[in-house]
Amino acid sequence: MMHRHDKDTTSHRREPLRKVLLMGNPNVGKSVIFNRLSGLETVTANYSGTTVGYHEGLIRHQGRQALLIDVPGVYGLKANSEAEAVAVDMLKGGADLIVCVLDATHLERNLHLAFDLQAYGIPIIYVLNLSDVAQRRGIRIDSEQLSEHLRAPVYVTVAVRNEGIGRLKEAIFSYDEPPVATAPDDPLGKSEDIAGRVVTEHDVRPSFLERFGDSCIKPKTGLPIMFLVLAAAVGIIVGGGMALRSLILLPLVNNYYIPFITHLFEGWLPESVFRNVLIGEYGVLIKMVEWPFALILPYVFLFFVVFSFLEDSGYLPRLGVLMDGVFRKIGLPGSNIIPFVIGYGCAVPAILGTRAAGSRRERIIVATLIAIAVPCTAQTGAFIVLLGDRSVFALVFVYLVSLTAIALSGILMNKVLKGRSRPLILEIPNLLIPHGKTLRRKITLKLKHFIKEAQGPMFIGILLAALLAETGLLVVVGRALEPLVVGWLDLPADASLSLILGIVRRELAVMPLLEMDLTTVQLITGSVVALFYLPCISVFFILVKEFGARISLAIAVSTFLIAFFFGGLIQLLLNVVM
Repeated sequence: MMHRHDKDTTSHRREPLRKVLLMGNPNVGKSVIFNRLSGLETVTANYSGTTVGYHEGLIRHQGRQALLIDVPGVYGLKANSEAEAVAVDMLKGGADLIVCVLDATHLERNLHLAFDLQAYGIPIIYVLNLSDVAQRRGIRIDSEQLSEHLRAPVYVTVAVRNEGIGRLKEAIFSYDEPPVATAPDDPLGKSEDIAGRVVTEHDVRPSFLERFGDSCIKPKTGLPIMFLVLAAAVGIIVGGGMALRSLILLPLVNNYYIPFITHLFEGWLPESVFRNVLIGEYGVLIKMVEWPFALILPYVFLFFVVFSFLEDSGYLPRLGVLMDGVFRKIGLPGSNIIPFVIGYGCAVPAILGTRAAGSRRERIIVATLIAIAVPCTAQTGAFIVLLGDRSVFALVFVYLVSLTAIALSGILMNKVLKGRSRPLILEIPNLLIPHGKTLRRKITLKLKHFIKEAQGPMFIGILLAALLAETGLLVVVGRALEPLVVGWLDLPADASLSLILGIVRRELAVMPLLEMDLTTVQLITGSVVALFYLPCISVFFILVKEFGARISLAIAVSTFLIAFFFGGLIQLLLNVVM
């Protein structure tokens, strides 16, 4: 009996997974539905041979499992873009079921994709999402009649509140009807006809969120709102980060962790280079906790909180519309504000985000500006730690230098690179109040990803710093770079360590300066050099992957030249003024 039970269990485990494709237009809530169905453990990857990313996750229901694939959002399947080509390829690869997500506020437009999918002969069920937003706008949809027209089940959901997700999960495992094998001859006309039959609209007074969303894109009201939003974001990230750092994290590290780890190793390990590498000036066991967790992580965490809120609320595309006129000065449509905002979190996803740009020219301009003068959130945290306690004006000055460099570099590149910027094409999603649980999950995943990605390079950088300092190699490097570091930048020779570590991780170009007794001018100089320095080695590899070695080397060389030229120039000017 035991043998037969084991055999049956093994057979059940080897049963092929039900393959489900989750598809829909952009901004229909597809990712929220994916997260609700698959839970926290998901896999993110680029589709083979492309730069288009997708997600995979497991759905579990009553002891059964299904593989859910979040296909990139598309408006159609004509393979006019890389995302559409990937969607078509996934469909041709076959599936047991398609879950097509429809936006209840734009049903007619969403039906175009629904009919495109019917041509692939795969069973389909439909999800009518954002039904709460549609109701607030006076839009009523007869889901039963819609189901009859589409000849497939239609499930009404409010994904952010988890409404209807349970019934949808049951349907994914139970629905096995023959597919609708052909699409209509006139999908546009058919979409209009169905929408006219199933959609009823009533005049309702626009909600506060709708009126506020409209105000966000009008210059007279949008600009004050933008400044208030940015001021609140800076206040939360800077003020909250400083409070977390000074009131909780640093006292824990300085009063408990460092004395404990120092006493532990001094008790049995004799004085040596090895002991100093572990617990010395740049001791790995100390700095690996102090720098990333006590000094950097508070600002990274709060940036993710703010950015995730703005992202899920739908405010960022409105900011793009508002900033379109400004971005035109540097040859870019306003939609590129989103990669820039992402760049203040991390340059890697920001550069990957340029794939949505309309041309290679736009991508190169945006990626170059991000690499040159947009500090990531970890580096921002390092700047705040380095400059904020000494002078808020010094911190503001560095960021004014950053914005000025972005504007001047953008204007120059717009004139040098041939081509014209495309018109602004940007879908404005519904303005929503983010759902708490969904927001927490997104922040948790971003934080886990940051820790996972940052810890390896941070360890290498700190170990390198300890070895250079304890073996005397830092003195040799300092002498070699003395004409540049001491002569031109007016920094101590030990600051050459920042130039070495900055290649490994962006914030490591700043952190060693904390250990030195520097004047305010020297702090600003070091920060400006770190600001313009090549972001980090991972960014360089992403640039190579996206644009090739020649363009990537040109960007890297430019960052070095700009960093040293303007670093020295600013210290000369500040020494004259101050």
